[in-house]
Amino acid sequence: MLFFIDHASRSASCRTRLRSDRLGVLHPVPRSNGYAALLDWAAMRPWCSLLLALFSLPAQAPLGSWTIGPFTRPMTAPVISPDPRSTFFDPNQRATVHWEALHTFNPAAVVRNGEVMVLYRAEDDSGSMQIGMHTSRLGFAASSDGLHFRRMPQPVFFAAQDQQNAREWPGGVEDPRLVQAPDGSYVLTYTQWNRATYSIGIATSTDLVHWSKAGPAFLGAAGGKYDHLQYKSGGIVTALHGDHLEAKRIDGKYWMYWGEGAIHLATSADLVHWVPVEDAAGRPVEVLEKRAGRFDSGFPEVGPPPVWTSDGIVVIYNGKNDAVQGDHALGANAYAAGEALFDPAAPAHLLDRTSKPVLEPEQPYEKTGQYVAGTTFAEGLVRFHDRWLLYYGCADSSVAVAESAGKQWGAGKP
Repeated sequence: MLFFIDHASRSASCRTRLRSDRLGVLHPVPRSNGYAALLDWAAMRPWCSLLLALFSLPAQAPLGSWTIGPFTRPMTAPVISPDPRSTFFDPNQRATVHWEALHTFNPAAVVRNGEVMVLYRAEDDSGSMQIGMHTSRLGFAASSDGLHFRRMPQPVFFAAQDQQNAREWPGGVEDPRLVQAPDGSYVLTYTQWNRATYSIGIATSTDLVHWSKAGPAFLGAAGGKYDHLQYKSGGIVTALHGDHLEAKRIDGKYWMYWGEGAIHLATSADLVHWVPVEDAAGRPVEVLEKRAGRFDSGFPEVGPPPVWTSDGIVVIYNGKNDAVQGDHALGANAYAAGEALFDPAAPAHLLDRTSKPVLEPEQPYEKTGQYVAGTTFAEGLVRFHDRWLLYYGCADSSVAVAESAGKQWGAGKP
């Protein structure tokens, strides 16, 4: 598969050059008289963008050399599928439920003790037959080869009679992302969904089975400014350490890309309490937006935890294809995975972006199920046995895996 790169360093306006501060937030800068005259002249003509493409594109690395993909499928079947035999005594209903009877999808993944370990979203057979109207819990699976999994018979993470129950019941806990902390513990970001509102929840564990919930990621941030915000999909920046990805500090802080519709940033000192990065107007800074005519023309949404590399921060994200203004080669409303590259020292500064997906719905199990438009919704990424394994949800119904030889980067300086 070939990649076509959009060079995001170009301004949306033909008349303004941009610089970035240390956080990568963009500001206008003065231009030399000669260059300004050229831009002003070009701005009056309809072929301005073509002219700027010729005169102002920065030198780039070989096409796609920074990407983790492209990805191929090592097997053309799901690796985790629903199991109506699995039962669980639910503490809210005080009854036995078939907790993974309908759908198993949107997985997180880490490497631990020489195996790939996955948390996956599982939906029971309660509620109405609509997306988001069943109760979700997180199941646990492990694999010695990354392809064939052993599953625990009961969920390891779920809405319970605890301090987060009002935020998590009856919708449940959804769409996990996992990172390992420098101390060897694990941090989970997930969606808290009570069928009225939603937020990114944070939980921690030492063994991936027993969890402590910390509540919403932004609770109390900026004096409570974000306490009632609806937000989801948080991926904490990692770097490769030996055989595993580990949360990485940049400029003394941890960073998280978050959101759907547009992708934003937040920082943390402890991986639990997060503060959104704001623009000059006091709004969450937008670092990745939708593009007409592309696979992400509907909106972008954060995928698995991003990876800090010597080339930059690689963010694998999920793009929804707009039914009218989207990529007509891709199905209307389909979700496909792309990649974006951000400055390794300034996480808000977008450098490059793939204009074609690195993984898109092709197989029948990716196009049939609960979400009939099709999804390859990426949420889990590991480096395992000298290859990258990307775990993704198929049509909101099952879990599959794709692989890439990709590059292997060291952790670099904190």
